[in-house]
Amino acid sequence: MSLLVVGTVAFDEIETPWGKSGKILGGAATYIGLAASLLTDEVRLVSVVGGDFPEEYTRLLSDRKIDTSGIRVEAGCKTFFWSGRYHTNMNVRDTLCTELNVLAGFDPVLPQAFKKSRFLMLGNLTPCLQKRVVEQMEPRPELICMDTMNFWMDTAMDDLLEVISMVDILAVNEEEARQLSGEYSLVKATRKILAMGPSTLIIKRGEYGALLFHEGQMFAAPAMPLELVHDPTGAGDAFAGGFMGYLAREGNTSFDSMKNGLIYGSALASFAVEKFGTERLLNLSQDDIRERLLEFVKLVSFRV
Repeated sequence: MSLLVVGTVAFDEIETPWGKSGKILGGAATYIGLAASLLTDEVRLVSVVGGDFPEEYTRLLSDRKIDTSGIRVEAGCKTFFWSGRYHTNMNVRDTLCTELNVLAGFDPVLPQAFKKSRFLMLGNLTPCLQKRVVEQMEPRPELICMDTMNFWMDTAMDDLLEVISMVDILAVNEEEARQLSGEYSLVKATRKILAMGPSTLIIKRGEYGALLFHEGQMFAAPAMPLELVHDPTGAGDAFAGGFMGYLAREGNTSFDSMKNGLIYGSALASFAVEKFGTERLLNLSQDDIRERLLEFVKLVSFRV
């Protein structure tokens, strides 16, 4: 089933203890779309780029059967750019540069065909833009998932709460769940957040995996232990793409299907961090994915 992804397509420049990337393809929608395209053929992408965005990058996305007709090109303008440096502890990073460029005036107008998408993934954008996307959908998608961040909780809480009330799934990390709810206990935090409107909450825990909460049920997915993490920049977005890509492929939004989706998301995230930027996602085979999934089965399988 069709999956619409709305978010940033951008340039990143990343430095980790293992090297420097130079200016490369990045952006939340890029990672989400690439991860999802490994699981389903009906991925549609809405974003904005500048005239400096190489046609080569657009072809990379199109070659993965991602419909890029929703990416608007602003000639004479520059593409959103982010640069960051990771510490030896890859959970800690410093933002070196953020240039909004075309993103500052982004107005996500959906192509007519995109408005009927069955599944919607809202990447991390201002809440007012996320709301604008939801209001354009005809009819409402079967499932809407959104990502957000601490910054919007600090600067646009009222708008954020309005959008949260409009979606089915909210995906946040531990720190964001605690800030949004005012509770340190993730169980208590979950109860408060679900009372805001969504039926499902995903709490991303980085190297410790992810938690899924849905109508009184809970499921935990581990993260795959890796020898080396090159670049964690797109891990959370690759996770979201794997999760939503699996649900769109199956056309099933039951709790059991979401549990599988959580594992698929964790698997795709584990690949994303193995190379700089999108390199690993661009070179994955279906055999690679299957082998990684079988590793997850071994990781969590036990008998009582």
